[in-house]
Amino acid sequence: MALFDLDGTLLAWDCQLLFRHHVLRREPWRAVFLPLFLLCLPFYKILGDQALKRVFLAFLTGMKPAELAAHARRFAQAVRPAIYQELRDRLDDHRRQGHLLILASASPEFYVSEIGEMLGFDLVLGTPVTTTPRFPFLPVLQNHKGAAKVRRLTDLLPSSYFTAGKLVHSHGYTDSSADLPMLAICRDATVVNPSPALAALAADNGWDVVRPRRPWTSAADHAWRTLALLFGIGRDPGGLGG
Repeated sequence: MALFDLDGTLLAWDCQLLFRHHVLRREPWRAVFLPLFLLCLPFYKILGDQALKRVFLAFLTGMKPAELAAHARRFAQAVRPAIYQELRDRLDDHRRQGHLLILASASPEFYVSEIGEMLGFDLVLGTPVTTTPRFPFLPVLQNHKGAAKVRRLTDLLPSSYFTAGKLVHSHGYTDSSADLPMLAICRDATVVNPSPALAALAADNGWDVVRPRRPWTSAADHAWRTLALLFGIGRDPGGLGG
């Protein structure tokens, strides 16, 4: 089987930024929730990933499930051209060999499921998110990150898939050290555009390294594109159109 992370692995960006831009371009008024996120951002270490993700997703306040599902479907089609060709080739190779394909992401499951279906994954797991129509307006979620991915996989997959704590004939793909628990249960691994620390771990463990080309040209270009995505500025700062 093959386990793939999404953000930074199958494509360059954090999909939460891309989805935010996708929604704000169609419903600009939802940008009113941005000051709350910016006020909370300096307190990241106190709030933690899960609380800050809830604040970030406040722009979904009051959105009806059918509307959210429609945005997710359109978004999945929009990101299709941005999937790294190198990773698409790996995915196709696993599919040809009849391997079980699992997409395990910390991004919201409402669009991860659409992307996973588009790419032909057999099992798709993301952060379950429930939006609320009234105060408190922050979405309810359980962050599907790090060890949470392993716990969910252990709960969902038959025990026969595991031998000595590892998934039999498994290969994990990620760009992030946050996925080290997932890689720890895989027999083999590939890291995508790794940080120096993750690249060193890859060298120590004999993991493959792939470095597909990112859409930004410099740190300054990346910073500008990130801000544009955050504020809903520009037609395509993520470079999804190629």
